[in-house]
This record gives sequence, C-alpha cells and structure tokens, in this order.
Amino acid sequence: MTISIRLRQAAVLAAILSAPLSALRAEEPATETPGRVEETAAAAASDPFPVPEEILGNVAFWKRVFAEWSLGQVALHDLDRPELVYAVLDLPGPIGDAYNPRQREFVRAERTRLEARLLEIERRVALGAELDDEDKALALRIATTAGTDALRGAHARVRSQRGLRERFRRGLEIGARYDARFREVFRQAGLPEDLALLPHVESSFQTHARSSAGAVGVWQFTRAAARRFMTLTPAIDERLDPVAAARGAARYLGAAWSEFGSWELALTSYNHGLEGMRRAKAKFGTDFGRIVREYDGRTFGFASRNFYAEFLAAREIAREPARHFGEGLALEAPIAHDETVLGRRMRPVQIAREWGVPLGELAEINPAWTRRAVRGGEALPAGTLVWLPEGTLARRAASLRRDERRPVAGLPGPAASEGASRGKPEGEDAIARAVVHVVRSGDTLFRIARRYGVTLAELLGLNRLSADAILRPGQRLFIPLSD
Repeated sequence: MTISIRLRQAAVLAAILSAPLSALRAEEPATETPGRVEETAAAAASDPFPVPEEILGNVAFWKRVFAEWSLGQVALHDLDRPELVYAVLDLPGPIGDAYNPRQREFVRAERTRLEARLLEIERRVALGAELDDEDKALALRIATTAGTDALRGAHARVRSQRGLRERFRRGLEIGARYDARFREVFRQAGLPEDLALLPHVESSFQTHARSSAGAVGVWQFTRAAARRFMTLTPAIDERLDPVAAARGAARYLGAAWSEFGSWELALTSYNHGLEGMRRAKAKFGTDFGRIVREYDGRTFGFASRNFYAEFLAAREIAREPARHFGEGLALEAPIAHDETVLGRRMRPVQIAREWGVPLGELAEINPAWTRRAVRGGEALPAGTLVWLPEGTLARRAASLRRDERRPVAGLPGPAASEGASRGKPEGEDAIARAVVHVVRSGDTLFRIARRYGVTLAELLGLNRLSADAILRPGQRLFIPLSD
C-alpha cells in the first residue's frame, strides 16, 4: 500500500515537473518589502483576531466572493482548499437573487464537466500516462496550491460558490445605519468593537433575513438562542430589532470568549454551536489551524470551517471600502431615534399615549414588537428598550418647562412653590412614573439632566446619588418626569 502511494506521488511530481514554467510563476505569491512585513507583524501582534497561516487561503477566497465576483458569476473551487479556484463562470440570462432553472442547469453541467476532467487526470496520473499541456498546467496548479496529494479525490471536492459583491456592497450601505450603535454595544460589554461587522457574514444587514434553520434578523438568532440571550415573549421578539439583538450577540460572544479564550473558537461557535466547539477544543485545544484542517465533527461542514475566515475577509473589506468599491457607496444615515426604557409593564397603546406619538409610527420604529402587542394589546415587560422619534425627549422636556411656568387657578405659581420640590412626586410613585435612561459611554450627570430638562438636584435625589457619583455604561437612571 505504501509503495503504491509513493508511486502515485512520484507520477504527480513527474507531471508537474514537465509542466510549463509560466504556470508555476503565475501562482507564486507576491513578495513584501521588509518594512511592510514588520508593519504587518506589529499590527497582528495587537490584533484580537489573529489569522492562522492555515486559513490565509480561505480568507483570500472570501475576499474575492465578497468584493470581486458579482451575483452573475459562480466560482468552481475545491471544498477543502477554497483558494484553489478552477473556473469563474458567467451565468446566462437575467440575474436575480436566486438561480433560475436555466442557470441552475448551466452550473450543474459545468461542474459535472470539471469533475469528469479531474477524475480523468487522476486516472492517467495513476497509470503513468502522458498528460497534455492543459492538464499538466491544471495538475501543477492543484499541487502548488493544495499539495501534491490534492489531486487524489479532487473530482469529489468540487463546490460552486456564487459571487456576493452586490449584497456585500449593499450591506456596507445599510450597516452605516447601525455601526455606531453596534460598536457602542460591544465597547460597553468590554468586547472588540469590530464584532459589529459580523452581520456582513450572517445576513448582509438584512433586517428580515431568515435562514432554513429558523434563524431570524440581522444577527441570525434561533428561538432557542434568543430565549437565552435576549427577550422573546408573545409581545416582543428582540431578534427583529438590530440594536437589541446586538446586545444579545454581545452576551453570547462574551460567554463564548470566556469559555474558549480564543476569538477563532468563540466566533466559530456562533455558527457551529458551543457544544460543537467544546468537542473540537477537547481534541485539538485552541490550535484553530488544525481544527479547520483536521476536525471531523459530524456537523462541522464547509460553513463552520469557513465562518471565521469569512469574518476576517469581511473585516478587511469593511476597513477599506473605497479600495474595493471604487464606484462609491450610498451610506445610510445613522439611527437618530431617541430611546427610553420602560420602568414598568406597558402596552404599546399606553406608550403611544404617554409620549404623544401615533401607535403606527411607534410600531414602525420598534420592529421587535409583535402583532399581539401592537394589535392585541399584549404588554411589553419592564426593562424593554423603546425607540421614540427623534426629538421626542426634547419636546417632552420643553413641555414640562412650559407647564411649570403656567399658573393654575387656585394654586400658587412656580415662585411660591419653589421650596416644595416644584410639585414633583417623590418615592415609589415618582419612580413608577419616571422615564428610564440607560447610561451610554460619555454620559455625565449634568449632560443627562440638561438633556431631559431637569435639575441636577432632582436627578440626584430620585436616584439617591451624590454629585461625584461615577456612572457606568449600561447603568439605568430614573428621570423625574411627570405625566
């Protein structure tokens, strides 16, 4: 058996050595200047997302998928070494989101033709038969890209991958709407901000994306995962709110990082599952290169093996979009909604009445609210983040100031009641009727008080804080606003 394998390898090498030298040169990697190498090494040392040498080819492949090949193109490549690309096909006919029957048959026929050719090359090499120049060049390309053993069984590893350039480009445009909010979520969680780019891999930032496995939304959470990492009730499905789902993703990824101590494993678990990555780690530790090349978990298929490489590719492209999309991008404006947090259970119609905003408008900017909540009156739980139209908080504050200055018949005016807490309720009643503000990075007590049009003393008093209190991102403060 060993003699047979050695003879086959020798035959492959003989075919390669007699192949045209120009084909070999075409595959040689570009060299880097010493300064560039040092700069790259320094950047890698401080990067939380390392690039194992074993997946460099995978990353290069996905960069081509995302930024080079269009929806009208399909690459035929090797399943195990995707950087080994045999051909890039141009689809016939009109291009849509999915293949039409003619295109599906075209891809199938081209793939079958390539498989037959690879099988014939393998057969002739095994017999020691002569190869023509084209087949020699192909054998050379396989060997120089994937190794001299890669020809064996190559016909069974042919896979097709459609280009995604237009979808990725659109994802960059939509993603600009959420980028600042997402980065803030991960920053507050103490995680790398670039995790905000993960939806490029999961959904291309399509808010209503749904997978065959039942994953939903920009962050593609299943119902089971949503119940663990976010709020999922008859009234609210936070998977459909990109920012709320980002908080769920931060909880998941924070837990995965704490367990694995490796972003390669933590991110791959987002696709493959925590239990699957536990088994991989038990076998190979944190050697991610070996996991990708050698782990044979039953459900550890092409998608799981390439998930981290896809993220790295998306990250590289998103850092320099102009380099890859010279035609320009129509970036969407960042979210400008006001936000508040419910201090008690409330039905959407009550929220609409409380803030003076039409229910339909509120429902449109709060995509996590279910029909049972909007139409059936199901109450949203306390602690729910509620989006309000931009300027709502400022208008409420201005209205309260006007009310305070307006004398009421039979009651003393503002000047006469100044020493009596300006007529504001105190204690539990005040908290029950207050607005909840979630502290964000850069917030100060003075800025929060000014934003809501209340005095610093009122804010401190209701929250039982001192003037030198230190605020933490994510901390909730009660804002003393009256009805």
